[in-house]
Amino acid sequence: MKIGITGATGQLGQIVVEKLKSKVNSDEIVALVRTPEKAENLGVEARAFDYSKPDTLVDPLGGIEQLLLISSSEIGKRAEQHSNVIEAAKAAGVKWIVYTSLLHADTSSLNLADEHLATEDALKASGIAYTILRNGWYSENYTGSIAGALAGGAFVGSAGDGKISSATRADFAEAAAVVLTEKGHEGNVYELAGDEAYTLTDLAAEISRQTGKDIPYKNLPEAEYAEVLKSFGLPEFFATAIASWDTGASKGDLFDDGKQLSNLIGRPTTSLADAVAQAL
Repeated sequence: MKIGITGATGQLGQIVVEKLKSKVNSDEIVALVRTPEKAENLGVEARAFDYSKPDTLVDPLGGIEQLLLISSSEIGKRAEQHSNVIEAAKAAGVKWIVYTSLLHADTSSLNLADEHLATEDALKASGIAYTILRNGWYSENYTGSIAGALAGGAFVGSAGDGKISSATRADFAEAAAVVLTEKGHEGNVYELAGDEAYTLTDLAAEISRQTGKDIPYKNLPEAEYAEVLKSFGLPEFFATAIASWDTGASKGDLFDDGKQLSNLIGRPTTSLADAVAQAL
């Protein structure tokens, strides 16, 4: 039995591979990546695999029974790319696909939700056993901005008082590794989020506490926040998207208190304080 991991050189995929190596032999893991040379440090077999090249996807899936389909990073192309992978998996005889979707994809107002839902529907129609991991926000999505906040003297965003139940990539990666190596998860849809919900005001306060600097949270209108992000050099599309996701957070799109993630991994998720400390 081999377990295939798509996007294995990505920020989440690399951690999944490491978590899996503690549960199964390395020779049971296959990294499916655009550039196999970049996967050499993972210590597992690597095969060329590009979501956008459907004619090339069947052969690399040979011998793989379980597949972790990590969602593509190409927003707007995801539904088609994921469909390519699912069709190739059917042709290759993959027995089970685990997919990283979006928290509350069926009710979320985030513009990311539609492509995830389309993929979930394609999975359900494929005839292949599936498990859907609806991942919440990565803590790193926010802690990655700490350096900029320290330089600018404030943490800025458009999330208002919205509660954010984030967890670290390591938490989500561990959940994926658990699901892939345990029985009884087929057919399940998991809403995965951190145990601890916080606002960006809480995050700014934690940054202030750990650094000894006064870093307030400054809430901006969505359009103004997008302009700030563009001034930092982000492309317009991405700046606009990030600002809209913050507005989604203000509506509760990033909140969940079901604790399904900590239940899966058998421990509390990484706290906000620890996530900030790691970033610092």
